Amino acid sequence: MIVHGGWGGGWEWTVVARALRERGHDVFTPTLTGMGERVHLGRPEVGLATHVEDVLAVLELEELHDVVLCGHSYGGMPVSGAADLAAERIALVIYIDALVPCDGQSAFDLLPAEFAELARASAAEHGDGWRVPIPPTLLPPRGWIAEEERARYIGRLRAQPLASFADAVRLTGALEFLPRAFVRCTGGDLASDAGADPIAPFAARSMRKGWAYCELGAPHDPHLTDPAGTAAVLDELAAAV
Repeated sequence: MIVHGGWGGGWEWTVVARALRERGHDVFTPTLTGMGERVHLGRPEVGLATHVEDVLAVLELEELHDVVLCGHSYGGMPVSGAADLAAERIALVIYIDALVPCDGQSAFDLLPAEFAELARASAAEHGDGWRVPIPPTLLPPRGWIAEEERARYIGRLRAQPLASFADAVRLTGALEFLPRAFVRCTGGDLASDAGADPIAPFAARSMRKGWAYCELGAPHDPHLTDPAGTAAVLDELAAAV
């Protein structure tokens, strides 16, 4: 299962999922509540706990076991919470250039302080106070992919519930006993885009803890710029479980 990052949806990972299915994997790419095609379900109280429940529901209702559970970027938050609560179903957790929280941390805690200020201001300017449009600096730069494809991608991004960034994850400790891996994307300059590189500390932590670790020469959104390479890396990590 692959859980998308901020402002996106399961649609982002369709090409990667197709490539993984061709390699023999069953793949699920759920969309979190209030995002993507589920944007109509958004409301002020939709937060991180809701997104954790989204992932847990797929695990339960699809009767999934021995799951390789992947989270990209913000997706590392709900993936961590869900894996902790359903550890018996998880074979491996893969963080794809993702946030890796400890108990009691929110995405705002893990991202540069400027982002929290910007997000709250953007939500207020949005008109309802609870939805955060994607900051222009985080949009895929021109030149990464064909301009037509870039426009199609940006056109499908949606504002994200503010509470999903502000709410803290609750972990029991079960996550610490699961095999984990980290995919570090090295082909972009996230520091200049986000004000600081929020992912570097998690990549370093993964290496200190001896997780499986690999680097992918693609920017922060590898599913957009190198879906074949992304699928190959995930396939390799899954095969090693």
